[in-house]
Formats: sequence, C-alpha cells, structure tokens
Amino acid sequence: MPDHKLALITGASSGLGSEFAKQLAAHGYDLILTARRQARLAELTEQLQSSHPIHVEILAADLSQNTGIQTIAARIQSESALDLLVNNAGFGTNGKFQLVESSKHAAMVQVHVNATVLLTHAALPAMIARRQGRIINVASMAGLIPIRSVLYGTTKSFMIQFTQALQRHIRGSGVTLQALCPGFTITEFHDTPEYAGFNRGKIPGFLWLTSAQVVSESLNFKSRKRVICIPGFQYKLIGIISRNSITGYFVREIGERLFHK
Repeated sequence: MPDHKLALITGASSGLGSEFAKQLAAHGYDLILTARRQARLAELTEQLQSSHPIHVEILAADLSQNTGIQTIAARIQSESALDLLVNNAGFGTNGKFQLVESSKHAAMVQVHVNATVLLTHAALPAMIARRQGRIINVASMAGLIPIRSVLYGTTKSFMIQFTQALQRHIRGSGVTLQALCPGFTITEFHDTPEYAGFNRGKIPGFLWLTSAQVVSESLNFKSRKRVICIPGFQYKLIGIISRNSITGYFVREIGERLFHK
C-alpha cells in the first residue's frame, strides 16, 4: 500500500484546481495534475514538492478533445489506489447563446459533461473494489440558479444531477461523491478573453469567495445524506431562497442584472 493517499485533479494549472493541489499537498496527498498548460503545471509541481514531502506527476491534456479524455481515463484505470478524483476542469463563455461560436458550445459540453462522466466511470471500479474513494465534481451555483450563460448553467446543472443520481446508484459502496457549487470566486476565471470588459466591481464584495475558502469547505464537507456542497453562508442562504417559487424569481432577476453587461 502507498504511504500517501493519491488524488488526481483536472484543470489543475490555475484557480480552484491549483488550490485543490495546494491544500491536498498540505494534507500529504501525492498528486496527479492535469491541464492543458504543461508549463504552469511544472511551475506548480516545483512549488508543491519544495514545500511538502510528496510526489507529483503532471499530465498535459486537453479535455475538450476525445484524445485528452482518453489519455486521462487510461491513467486513472492504470491506478488501483486512487483515493480522490477532482473533476475541476471547466470554462465559461460570455454573450448571447446564438452569438457564441458553436465550437465553443461543443467544447463546453465535452469538458463539463463528457469528461466528467467518462473520468468518473474510469475511477469507480477500483474505488468500489477497495470500498473507499471520493469524487468531487466542481459544478457551480449557476447550475442551481440559471443566471449565467445558457450552456454554462445547463452543463453545471447536469454535473449536479449526475452526481446526485450516481451517489444514490452506488450507495453502500464506500465511495462518496460531491457536487461542489461555488458562487463568485476570485480566480482567473473572469480574466480570459471571453470576459473582456467584465467588471468585478459590479458584483457586491460580500458575494466574492476566495479559492482557499471554497476548497477548504469542499474538502471538509461531510454528509451522508447530502451531495451538494455550497461554500459560504451567503450562498447557502441564496440557495434556500432560490428554491422558493416567489423569492427565487427575484434571485434570478437580481443575478441577471449583476452578471450581464
């Protein structure tokens, strides 16, 4: 048996993925880090291994491509002792659905839906055989409250329902699943060309979470009955309010006004 637990994180080169790597390294996990940007992964690996007595493997892959998904799935299947899979890779688009290039929609479905399903499918057999393991699917509050781009919210909603349904399907297996649903988080997410002109100042300060807070709440989330993890008291409250048919309407309207130009 390995001395350290092992975690694989997709989209690990920045944002929440990078933060998952840092916090898991601090907990003594060996890591397999995957993302498109190998140079960023190498930089993060050097930082982690200089600070913690762990082993880090990097695997550059683009999950918007079938070959990228197949590469990571094969690596997962070759590992009999994977303790944690974090399906974190993802991206957003800005603008009206019909004006966004169809290739970007296809890529989003590939990364958020296909990669999540196929990598989870690759990890489950060994986890169930060992009767232990954890899978965290990084979704979004947008999957609970449709206030952002049409396909982003839709694919994140899929991730949530997929996680809930699968947890029920494998109950009693010893494997736990989590759908992580953060709200606005300070990362590089809004620094991409897709969000040129996006003004963080339009979003009230109390709605911003730090990546450290999101990841800490995710890793410390323990519930035998609930699958959805919503970091931050403010978002837990928003989640409750949004489920009411009357107050939910106002949450969606306010969200639309805050987020869109």
